Formats: sequence, structure tokens, C-alpha cells
Amino acid sequence: MDIQSFKPVKLLFAVLYNTELSPNDFIPYLKKVFSHIDFQSSAYSFEHTDYYTEEMGHPLKRILLGFEELIQPESLSEIKHLTRAMENQFRVEGKRTLNLDPGYLDYDKVILASAKYGRQKIALENGIYADPTLEFTNHKFCPYAWTFPDFSTDLYYKDLLTIRNIYKQQLRALL
Repeated sequence: MDIQSFKPVKLLFAVLYNTELSPNDFIPYLKKVFSHIDFQSSAYSFEHTDYYTEEMGHPLKRILLGFEELIQPESLSEIKHLTRAMENQFRVEGKRTLNLDPGYLDYDKVILASAKYGRQKIALENGIYADPTLEFTNHKFCPYAWTFPDFSTDLYYKDLLTIRNIYKQQLRALL
């Protein structure tokens, strides 16, 4: 039996940043390493949890980014390690000002990379897990019981639908 490769998936980032930064500060680095950005959301206030406040300060913003170049899903671990190194470039007095959460989207789901264990997370390699975050069913995104508080609301769903539509066009052009 032949082993088939996976369909390419849409690289996306959920970027959390201290408002002392601007997306113009970090986006050039992301474009240089990953590819052209074909979707950038508006900046959302991040007020769903205070988990990051001690380290990153307040107020925080979140943007979603979609990248033009499709990836293989198994590359998520390597991408997470690259982004962790990039976050270090933006530290101030040892504290993060930037949290890069890479992931991917396909027809059916949104997966984010994580370095933290969780019962639902799937081990990839080198200490990185795939965290199923949303499923796409009945023409909409639906959270799981463990989904992050901000992704559990419909706050980003319109943006994710746009990214999904871009992905569908890209995949049709490839296949």
C-alpha cells in the first residue's frame, strides 16, 4: 500500500502583542521567514483572560494572519520552534512583548501549535503538540470544550472564514 502525502494546509498565526509594539514591527520578520501575508485581520482587544498580563503587560491586542504559501501539516513543530526564537528578539527586560501562535487551517479545522501538554493535544515532535482549536461543521466554526476563551466566541470566525475561502481557492488552483 502506498503512503500518501497530506494535502497542503493554510499557515495562519494568532499573534498576541503588547501595544507598545505595532504589527509593522514584527510582520516584516514573519514575511521574510514564512511567505507573503495574504490576510491580516483588524487588531482585536485581548480581554478574554489575564493569563498573559503579568508577563506581557496590558493592554494586549490580537491579530490573525494568513500566509500565501501553503505548508505541509507536519511542518508545524518546526514552525513553532522558529516562532519561539522570533519572540525572543522582541523581549524587553526578559519579558515577552509578542506571542506568536502558529497553526493551520484546512477545510475541516483550525489547529494551533503548543509547547504545553493538554489531554486533547497530539504530540508532534521536539516537545510541540498540535492543539485542535476549532472544527468547521455545518458551515461554521465550532469550539471544543478546551478551546481558548477568545476562540470560543465568534470574534474571529468571519476572519477565519475569509482565510478558509482563500485557502479553498489556493487548493483548487493546485489540484
